[in-house]
Amino acid sequence: MLAHRGNPLNTRCAGRGLCGGCEIGLRQGRLRRASDGAVVEAGPGDRLRSCQLRLVEGADATITIPARSLLRHEPAVVAEFKINVPWAHDPLDPRARLGAAVDIGTTTVALLLCELATGKVLGEASAFNAQIRHGEDVLTRIQHCHQNPAGVRQLQHAVAVETIQVLLAEACAEAQVSPADVGIMTVAANTTMQHLLAGEDPSPLGVHPFTPVFLEHRVYAPADLQLAFGGPEARVHLLPGPAAYVGADLAAGLVATGMMYDDGPVLLVDVGTNGEIIAKVGDRLVGCATAAGPAFEGAGLTSGTRGVKGAIERIALRGRPYAAEVGVIGGGARPIGICGSAYVDFLWESRRAGIVNSSGRLTDEFVARAGAVVQADEYGRKLQVHPHGASGAVWISEVDIARLLQAKAAIAAGINTLLGLLDTTAADVKTVYLAGGFGLHLSLEHAIGCGLLPGFTPGQIQVVGNTSLGGAFLALHDRSLLAEMKTACARMESIELNLQPGFEDSYIDQLMLP
Repeated sequence: MLAHRGNPLNTRCAGRGLCGGCEIGLRQGRLRRASDGAVVEAGPGDRLRSCQLRLVEGADATITIPARSLLRHEPAVVAEFKINVPWAHDPLDPRARLGAAVDIGTTTVALLLCELATGKVLGEASAFNAQIRHGEDVLTRIQHCHQNPAGVRQLQHAVAVETIQVLLAEACAEAQVSPADVGIMTVAANTTMQHLLAGEDPSPLGVHPFTPVFLEHRVYAPADLQLAFGGPEARVHLLPGPAAYVGADLAAGLVATGMMYDDGPVLLVDVGTNGEIIAKVGDRLVGCATAAGPAFEGAGLTSGTRGVKGAIERIALRGRPYAAEVGVIGGGARPIGICGSAYVDFLWESRRAGIVNSSGRLTDEFVARAGAVVQADEYGRKLQVHPHGASGAVWISEVDIARLLQAKAAIAAGINTLLGLLDTTAADVKTVYLAGGFGLHLSLEHAIGCGLLPGFTPGQIQVVGNTSLGGAFLALHDRSLLAEMKTACARMESIELNLQPGFEDSYIDQLMLP
């Protein structure tokens, strides 16, 4: 009902009551719990998960919707990327005048409209991936397809018609051309997103041995993917991917960064909704995905939100006396919540200031003198970061910190495991290519300090932006680089971290703050 009235909510877990993204407050009246039919009465300070509630027939209810629960914030989507390789003017389709390069992320989608004769970008557009209403992460969407016979078609429609087609129209309007003039599109995405755009059931990706329907480069007519552009010869190219959980987005990044041509040791790390890592030493190329989950997207956290306008993106803390200074995307005095880059700041700053101990708990010494900025509820203790957010005070709880530590431990242990497998160390690595929008906004000092990028120095890290989009752009303009992506996919060894000796021990070690 809320969605139909123009107030769609963050149903990140596909309405299963797991994430808290769609929380509301019940000010007056009653609602009914869907699970057991029990009536829920209005109460002070309640935080209810709307996906688990229904209206009571014949009864009125007045609800409040926290700003961070609304799904109408403008996303901070990254269309910037760094290309470290030369590229030739040899378009994938020499007949086409215009082409589009697309990066389909689990959370966001970015599109560039290009003039193929010159390589000039004529227009760009980006937005949330409309699939997010069916679930925040790939596993939730895979489960949606497994449980719902119409799920694949729904998710294909969401990404193709509701997202890519709209973005293409926006970019064409900016360039003052028609979608009918676009002759080719290249798409880079993780393996699940590629399956869903292609209309293939990704259910096998959700159970061991995680078998994809396809990984190879595929070519479609736009209409086959529910898209509408170009003439009869227009085509959509889905770029190749190396493995079930290391997809075409990473293959694109391998080429765009120049990592394919470096003897190393080098790393490509994408800390997004999914955490993916590739390491290269000599001719050996090894990749893995980590079960980091969407914590750094703000999912499941007390005041968590995506990196949108109004989100806190920077936090600086002082312990004696306690003070928190914040930076907000787009400015504003009443932030809607906290996004991933600020959570990384918090992990480092709170440890440095003596606010939390190595396990992420608020220290007794700090709590004793903190006063009202520390409170306790049914979930444990929490610390106030900002007193006047858009939906009340902004908090970080000890439960939030535990979830963040789990996410950072998964990334860090994945890095350490790959380096160990290649018999090298962080100190030996020449370059860490940090990909994705999250990396662009991250404080490298804090990411290293809190252990997210363990053992590195800022001088080793090169922030390369949206290399998935960069790779799609390169494939559009230089067909030889598509061949290089295919080579990278064939060479890469995909590693299941949980089967690697030492991974579990490394993960447990990385749950601590340095």
